[in-house]
Amino acid sequence: MIRSMTGFAAATRELPIASLSAELKSVNGRYLDLQFRLPEELRAAEPALRDLIQTRVGRGKVECRVSVTPPAGAALRISVNDGLLAALADASHKVRAAIPDAQPLSIGEVLHWPGVLADDRSALLRETCVALVNEVLEEFVATRSREGEKLAKMLSEHVARMKTLVAHVRPRLPEAIAAYESKLAARLREALGETNEERIRQEIALFVAKADVAEELTRLQAHLDEVGRVVNAGGAAGKRLDFLMQELNREANTLGSKAVSKEVSDASLELKLLTE
Repeated sequence: MIRSMTGFAAATRELPIASLSAELKSVNGRYLDLQFRLPEELRAAEPALRDLIQTRVGRGKVECRVSVTPPAGAALRISVNDGLLAALADASHKVRAAIPDAQPLSIGEVLHWPGVLADDRSALLRETCVALVNEVLEEFVATRSREGEKLAKMLSEHVARMKTLVAHVRPRLPEAIAAYESKLAARLREALGETNEERIRQEIALFVAKADVAEELTRLQAHLDEVGRVVNAGGAAGKRLDFLMQELNREANTLGSKAVSKEVSDASLELKLLTE
């Protein structure tokens, strides 16, 4: 199965201490580009969230947004990490002993040090955040899979139509070339005269060689078969399909430039539109 690189999912979880909302959305990207929008109290959960998403998502620009809304009128209790505070004080003393002119840490710097302050919600919020994002991730992956199924169906329908065009054109080429040969021979005789048959035959032979599109039709068929194989194989198919689209467009252009009838020209145009 192929998956789309675009997707969206969101969910909310209510706790006695707060309401958590999580959202995952993605757009196309060559590689996996993860961006997090987290409140300060959930910053510590980012590594766990990153590992969680990377196990399920391989490509795309993905944004993970989590918000925390405390209940109205709730009193927040803040505690100090005594162990970390003591370690900071010890480090500060050592630095000042080694560098007497060094300025001591201010209260503001200490309070803003990661992990020094914690409220009574932190552990529960982080645990709930990871669980909620995991729940959202399931729906996010399912969304990309559903869209991928629709893309695969569309691609398969386009491939089937293009194969029909190739199959329609191939048996009609000899007749189209023969009809154009007759017209060309008549024009050459009118221009060169009836006595210059050898020159006329040379010109016609040269035209037939240039108008032969059997090779282009064979390559078109081979590329279309490969598109079908890639779509059915699933996985990360975007880069391979992009290359195949370039090749299909190249062969359709060549077919159009060599067209000897309106039927072939129309087929070339439709092939290019379907490829696009």
